[in-house]
Amino acid sequence: MREVILDTETTGLSPASGHRVVEIGCVELFNRLPTGRTYQTYINPERSVPSESTAITGLTEAFLRPHPVFSQIAGDFLEFIQTDPLVIHNASFDVGFLNSELGRLSLPLIEMTRCIDTLKIARNKFPGSPASLDALCKRFGVDLGKRDKHGALLDSELLAQVYLELIGGRQRSIEISVATLEGEFGKLEMGEVSIKETLPPRPHQISHQEDEDHQKLVNALKNPLWSKFLKN
Repeated sequence: MREVILDTETTGLSPASGHRVVEIGCVELFNRLPTGRTYQTYINPERSVPSESTAITGLTEAFLRPHPVFSQIAGDFLEFIQTDPLVIHNASFDVGFLNSELGRLSLPLIEMTRCIDTLKIARNKFPGSPASLDALCKRFGVDLGKRDKHGALLDSELLAQVYLELIGGRQRSIEISVATLEGEFGKLEMGEVSIKETLPPRPHQISHQEDEDHQKLVNALKNPLWSKFLKN
């Protein structure tokens, strides 16, 4: 099963107020494990960048101006997320911004039904406790050392670890690594587990000496159980 962890950075809090997306970051999961494949892009918002936004993301209007506008990256973005489930922290926020951008281009919108909202999962699992991404990272011991500012790709990588903790994905009984198996079905990506070498099966025919030793043991026993079955 393929899932995509997704995060955005924006110029403000509401697309209805004219705010735009300035960064998208995605991390691919397959069977709940990161594949190492990611998607990240900065976006020219075609508007000014408030100082409040820069304080959070570190992204300035001057930095973003040379980057592509949303219409130039929309195709690559949609190709990466495809139709797979999207794992988002506070999904209504990010999807609201993305749908605002997609709607401007008359492109298909992202349906909330395909989104897994980790904020809702955290609030249900830990009612009354802080449920921000920072708080969840601290709860699960996820390293925040690299997080000086908010960044879409970095936050997606952190959320991938938090998501696995929220759903119990790290509680595995075996260690899994990616390996390639070439078999009758061609090349298959699969979980590799160690296989212990076993001894070859013993021949059923016993030696004459073994037969004599066994008979002596049987004769020494008083009414052995298996002798009743042999008589029958």
